[in-house]
Amino acid sequence: MTKASQAKWFRLDNAALIFPAVMKQGWSNVFRLSCELDAPLDPEILRQAVNDLYDRFPTFYVRLKGGFFWHYLEQMRSSPVIQEDYAYPLTPMGIKAIRQGCFRVLYYQNRLAVEFFHSVTDGSGGLVYLKNLVARYLHLKESLTIPHTHGILSLDEKPSKKELEDCFPLCSGNYPYSRKEATSYRLSGTHEFPRFHHLISGTVSTEKLKKLAKDHGVSITAFLAAVMLQALIQKQAEEQPFHKHKPVKITIPVNLRRLFHKTTLRNFSLTLNLGVDPRFGDHSLKELCFQMQHQLLLEVVPQKMAARIATNVGAQKNPLLRSVPRIIKTAAMRYVYGRIGERKGTINLSNLGQVEVPDEMLPYIEKIEFVISPQYSYPNNCSVISFNGQTGIHFIRNVKESDLERRFFASLVSLNLPVFIQSNERN
Repeated sequence: MTKASQAKWFRLDNAALIFPAVMKQGWSNVFRLSCELDAPLDPEILRQAVNDLYDRFPTFYVRLKGGFFWHYLEQMRSSPVIQEDYAYPLTPMGIKAIRQGCFRVLYYQNRLAVEFFHSVTDGSGGLVYLKNLVARYLHLKESLTIPHTHGILSLDEKPSKKELEDCFPLCSGNYPYSRKEATSYRLSGTHEFPRFHHLISGTVSTEKLKKLAKDHGVSITAFLAAVMLQALIQKQAEEQPFHKHKPVKITIPVNLRRLFHKTTLRNFSLTLNLGVDPRFGDHSLKELCFQMQHQLLLEVVPQKMAARIATNVGAQKNPLLRSVPRIIKTAAMRYVYGRIGERKGTINLSNLGQVEVPDEMLPYIEKIEFVISPQYSYPNNCSVISFNGQTGIHFIRNVKESDLERRFFASLVSLNLPVFIQSNERN
C-alpha cells in the first residue's frame, strides 16, 4: 500500500458544496454500489485490492475537512479499513466518520459493497471505482488478466487531469436558469426508530422492460418515471381533498458527462424536477409517458443544462459569499436548502443505466446493485441499475408505510412485467 508522504487536498466540486452544509445527526447524503460474486469474498485479498487502488483514485481516498471559508477534501494517509457488512444498507455515515474517510468498503459472504459520501462523487463516478475494485480483486484472486475497457483503468498510469477536474465551471453558461418552480406534493409517513432503512428491491427482465417502454414510445427512465407519477397521483388523491392537491414531480439526476464530453470521476450531474399537475385533469399512463419523455427531451440539452450550471456556479463565485466565513455559509446554505432544496420534487428516481464490464469479468459477477439513501426531507427514494439482462429497481425508505412500493410494482405486474421482490423487512 502506498501512503501519501504529504497529504494532498482538493476543493469540493460545485455539486459537492451543499452536502457538508446540510449534514445532520443521523443523516448525510450517501449512496451504495454493490456487487455479488460467484464465490465468498476473501477479506485479505479484498483489503489488498482496496490498498492497490489508493494512488489511482486520489479523490476517493479522502476525508472531509473544514477550512475557514469552505470545506475541502484531504487525502487519507492510508486506505479505509474494510468491514463486514453489519446492519442494513446505508447506515448513517456520521460527521465523525466522514472526517476520517468519505467512503467505506463492506463485505458479506459473496457481496462486496462500497458506500460513498456524495461530496466525493456521483453514481457514475462511484460505479467506475466499484468496477475497478472488483477487477483488481479478481486479478489477485483468480490471476485474471482484464483489459482496460468498459471503465477499467490501468493502475500503472497516473490519474489524468480530466479525471480529477471540477467540470461545472468549465461547462457553465453565460446566463443563469431561474430556480422558480411550484412546490410539489410531499411524501410523509411514520418515521422508523432508530432510523432503520427499509429496502425493497424488484428485479425485472431488462429486455421485457425495454419492450414495455418502447410499446409506450419512451425510454426506460421516462417509462418508470411515468409509472411512479401514476402511483403518486393516486396516493395524493386518497390522502388529500382536491383543493389541497399540488403538482407531482419526479426528481431525476442527469449524468452530464456524455452531454459535455467529460470523463471526470467527481460529481458531474444535475437534477431535474419533472411531472404534472393533477389539478389540470386526469392522465392515462400513456399520457404520463408522453409528458415525461418530452420534458426530458426538452430539458436535457447542453444550452439549458449549461444555464442550470451557471445558476449554481454563479452563487459560488459571488465575491460577497466567497469572503464570508464557512460557519456563516453553512448556516445560509442549510436555511436555503431547507426552504427550497427538496420542496420542488416528490421523490428521486436515479437510473444509472446499463452496466458494462469486460467479458473476462462476466462469469464471476452475479449481480450489481445501486441504492441511494433517503434524502434530507424525502422519506422515500428509488434507484435503478441494469446488468447482464436484469434491471434492479430499489426502493429505500425511513418510514414504516410501504404503500408506494406496492402501488408501483403492482402497476408493473398489471402490465405483464413479472417482478421478483426481495426485502430486508423485519418480521
